[in-house]
Formats: sequence, structure tokens, C-alpha cells
Amino acid sequence: MSETTNISNKMRASVLTEALPYVKRYHGKIVVIKYGGNAMLDAEHQASVMNDIAFLLLIGVKVVLVHGGGPEINDMLKRVGKESKFLNGLRVTDKETVDIVQMVLAGKVNKDIVNILQTAGNKAVGICGIDGGMIKVSRISKELGYVGEIESIDTGIIHDLLDNGYVPVISTVGMDDNGNVYNINADTAAARIAGDLKAESFITLTNIAGIMKDKDDPETLIRSINVSDTPRLIKEGVVSGGMIPKIESCVDAIRRGVSRVFIIDGRIEHSIILEMLTDEGMGTMLK
Repeated sequence: MSETTNISNKMRASVLTEALPYVKRYHGKIVVIKYGGNAMLDAEHQASVMNDIAFLLLIGVKVVLVHGGGPEINDMLKRVGKESKFLNGLRVTDKETVDIVQMVLAGKVNKDIVNILQTAGNKAVGICGIDGGMIKVSRISKELGYVGEIESIDTGIIHDLLDNGYVPVISTVGMDDNGNVYNINADTAAARIAGDLKAESFITLTNIAGIMKDKDDPETLIRSINVSDTPRLIKEGVVSGGMIPKIESCVDAIRRGVSRVFIIDGRIEHSIILEMLTDEGMGTMLK
């Protein structure tokens, strides 16, 4: 046997040995993955994410996939001649916009993801917060319009799907007691779902390496953040714009009892596996 083969086999054995305790940790546990950004738009990135999910299912992890769809919503609004407006990282949503959000998220984007998962040999069911009255909301503010603040989540339908071997694919629109439909920030909804499910881990896939001191320099990645440091990071501008609701949602997940919370780059091949099943990880962990 050649020296190259020996080295290769040693590396393989090392990787498997390193992963074993993490496999034991996650077996039979719930992991909530928030899927969004450029990781959803590129076919190669999609394939990597779906392969990672397939692997997690094989080792006995119960995966819940919560997705956004900001770029697709922006594209549809542009097609109908509406300008996308944001306030503190949240989409300003009038009645026409919320109809488009529901159509794009609960329709095309949701079913595209289900189709990709099932083509890869997984069992998946697409649902949204309206189904079964799963996500009840109230209006956040008059300025934001039909943007919902989560009042409660009924996790029964999610547990039913998980118990029957399905991956719940959840789009983040909800309703109030009067039947009005609201757009919900996907990061906020995913974190709340993770908390209410008492998930072992909550992973946010984005299009940057994680939280960085300099947003243009991946070398300034902050590997670990204590939740008590987040107000300072926001004040200093290290966390700004659309990253504010993302980091706040991660803090909320921890406070609701999620064991491990990560922000990682979904564009990197097998980023989920690298974060969950290796010692080093690759993104920002909140603790």
C-alpha cells in the first residue's frame, strides 16, 4: 500500500473519529436550519445543502427547514413595479406586497425546496404558518404594515411530520385572529420555532462567513459571541442592517433553550456538516 493511500486512510479515519461524538449528540434530536440568501439561488449551493440534510437524516437527526426568499420577493415586486423598502432590516409590507410575499414564499419557493429534497430521495412536506393555525401573529407597527410579531406557535403539526419521517419545510407567513395574513422575518420565525421545539441546534445559513469585525474581511470572523455582548456589537455597528434581526433571533433561540446556535456561510460546500460534526466548525457560535 502506498504512502499516499496510508495518509488518505488516516485522514479519513481521523475525520470519522472526530465526528463520532457529534453524531451521538445529535442522534434523535431536532435541528432547525434557516435557509436563505444566495445559498438558495445557486444550484450548486442548493445541492450541497440538500446533501448535508440527507446525511443528517441518515444518522438519525430530525431536520426542520425554515426558509426565507428575499431575493425572489424582490424580483417579483420589481416585475410588478413595486419598490422594496426596509426599516431596521425588516421589509415594509403593504396589502399588495403581503399578497406577493404569500404567493412567492408559500407557493413557488416552498414547493421548489420540497421538490429538490424529494428528488434527492428525502421525504418532505411544505407548510406555512397559516396551515393549521401554526403561527399566530399581531401587527408590529403601522409603519411596517403587514409584518407580524409572533404571538404563539403550535408545534403539533411539525412534530407530527417529524415523527412520520418527513422534513417539514416551513415558509414564514402567519395570520392573526381575524384571518389577516402577515409577512414574518424568516430569521425571527426560525429562531422561535427552534426554541419552541427545544431543538438541539439552530443553524442560520447566510451569504457571509458569520459575524465579522470588518464585514469586508473574512479574516476578522468572530468565532464565538456571548449573548451579553450583542447590544454592544449592534451599537458599534459590527452588527447592522439585516444582520440585526438575524443576531437578535439567535439570542432569542438561546434564551428559549436551544443548546447550540450558529451563523454560517451557506455558500461553502457542506458547511452544515463542517459546523455540526467537526471540532473546529466554520462560522460564528452564540453562547
